[in-house]
Amino acid sequence: MRASVIQIAVNEDESVEARRRRVAAMVREQAGADLVVLPELWTTGAFAYEEFGREAEPLEGPTYETMAKAASDAGVWLHAGSIPERDPDGPLYNTSLVFSPSGDLAAAYRKIHRFGFDKGEAVLMGAGTELVTVRVPATTLGLSTCYDLRFPELFRGLVDAGAETLVVSAGWPERRRSHWTLLAQARAVENQAFVVACGTAGTHAGVPQAGHSFVVDPWGEVLAQAGAGEEVLTVEFDPGKVATTREQFPALKDRMLGLRPPRRP
Repeated sequence: MRASVIQIAVNEDESVEARRRRVAAMVREQAGADLVVLPELWTTGAFAYEEFGREAEPLEGPTYETMAKAASDAGVWLHAGSIPERDPDGPLYNTSLVFSPSGDLAAAYRKIHRFGFDKGEAVLMGAGTELVTVRVPATTLGLSTCYDLRFPELFRGLVDAGAETLVVSAGWPERRRSHWTLLAQARAVENQAFVVACGTAGTHAGVPQAGHSFVVDPWGEVLAQAGAGEEVLTVEFDPGKVATTREQFPALKDRMLGLRPPRRP
């Protein structure tokens, strides 16, 4: 399986519409890949809280239309990162979109864990409630977004739902870059799954971004990693390694918690 991870630099001098066009062109250049992944809130910047309301769009808005066309033109499965989604009947959501090679929407995931500690995203956006997996020809993707990475129970739920490749779309800050690497490797090892982690570059509302997108195998080995700036990281890996790893080292079969109701005293 060939994955192209597009680490987008968010430049505050670039309009959202110009960035959409530029990123769509980058997606089209990945023709031949099986999967293309974009980062979290790349239209606005993950820390540009004041832009969320101004740039929020319906699910099938301009980003949806542009990315659906790019996926179709390239003939790739496209995880188009996330957008600030405006639900006509509710709050804003941090929503990821996945398109098939025909340009059809295959899945939408509303971020469950909102970052901000009672400010920023945590108060401006609603929380998703559903785990989302997507079957692509070679593997099953489990979807997550940025701060979700700190909550291992979400990933265990995705694995229980059949996920073999865990996709993390993020806008992770540079000051906690060591956590980005550590947590993604931990999620890979404990779930015996691939992790495809795509972050942003540049600076969002004065917050430098970590960059360093990467792909981790089920043993926690980093297969390839980007640098700090805008970059397309292309990695080939064998999804069959998930089943092999789980057979050779069947740790998931030894789970004791969360599998059955507790006994009554």
